[in-house]
Amino acid sequence: MAEALAEPVQQICDAVMQALEATPPDLAADIVDRGVMLTGGGALLGDLDLSLREQTGLSISVANESLNCVALGTGKALEYEKQLRHVIDYDS
Repeated sequence: MAEALAEPVQQICDAVMQALEATPPDLAADIVDRGVMLTGGGALLGDLDLSLREQTGLSISVANESLNCVALGTGKALEYEKQLRHVIDYDS
């Protein structure tokens, strides 16, 4: 990992560890079983997946189209807007 990225990546890893410690047991069990999928531009940050894997012991993957995940997911949600109406917050 590049020296310049070491500190920010460690801060992200620390934040992930804190979040995992506060995760309810049933959700934590799912995360252990299924692993974590990194998305967005941050997923491509200098070996973040490897650092998270080492520090958490979890299966960590990077999405194939990590830079496009939000846009693609939003498009899918719009395709199924009627079915998802109960989970979409139209007020924010």
